[in-house]
Amino acid sequence: MSDIFSTPVLRLLQSGDAIKARLAGEFSAVHGLSVNEMFLLMQLEQASLHRLSRVELARRLHMSASTVTRMATPMEKIGLVKRQADERDARLAFVALTEAGLTKVQEARATFAKQASYVFRDRWTSEDVAVLSDLLGRLVADAPGSLT
Repeated sequence: MSDIFSTPVLRLLQSGDAIKARLAGEFSAVHGLSVNEMFLLMQLEQASLHRLSRVELARRLHMSASTVTRMATPMEKIGLVKRQADERDARLAFVALTEAGLTKVQEARATFAKQASYVFRDRWTSEDVAVLSDLLGRLVADAPGSLT
């Protein structure tokens, strides 16, 4: 590729897919979660009152509101999230994190940290990781719902 920007973007996309694939097996086996479900729980964990509208969750997760609904429904059935009506506007509903959901996301964070360390363990120095983190931080600086 001769375009100076294409190669790094392709590498970022491939890296992201590889990391998600690595996390997927562990999250599913240990916590019964997909990577996207983990991200949904993490967004709720960081949100004020541990709740967000489906539209805001969709914006933060870069997916449609209907996809968020399809993802949240089974999580609601097993008690990780619940629907919560707005006190001032009954037309507005939130996806809210339950105590069980909060416990699950905290447990899954330990798995995430372990898997994250494996990504960098054999080819990266601490300095390399810090520089990469700073550079990637620039890419997501204005992204909605940053988890870092």
